[in-house]
Amino acid sequence: MNTKSKSIPVSDAQALLSTLKETFPVFLNNEPLAIGIDKQILARLPETPRKILRMVLAYHTKSTRYLQKTIKATTRFDLDGNPAEPLDETHKTHAEEMLRERAKNNAERAKAEAKLKREQQAAAEEAEKLQKRAEKINQLAQKFAK
Repeated sequence: MNTKSKSIPVSDAQALLSTLKETFPVFLNNEPLAIGIDKQILARLPETPRKILRMVLAYHTKSTRYLQKTIKATTRFDLDGNPAEPLDETHKTHAEEMLRERAKNNAERAKAEAKLKREQQAAAEEAEKLQKRAEKINQLAQKFAK
């Protein structure tokens, strides 16, 4: 059984996302996308690799801007920017939870970084004190060695 998977070059995904943003304003504006938008994209851009499309859609729909727009929106949009269907309240709630979790993780990361910075600064100050103390001891040793 072969469990190796081909990795997708990030440049391919970035290129596809750029193409989608240039071709379809709903991507550029981060509007909530219609359910099944992948089928619409594949119908219009049939040469699009499905695996890369899935990765790009996941990346796009998890972006902060997309989630923020989803929370405020009431409608999903098709590729032409036309209203497709109402936005379900559970999807809005999910977007809020994702943003809340992201903010919590960012705050925890910032707190940990600040703590590490304080610890490094304290260690540097302690090392400086030890060095000054060693210099002072050397000076005293030289003074009394005469």
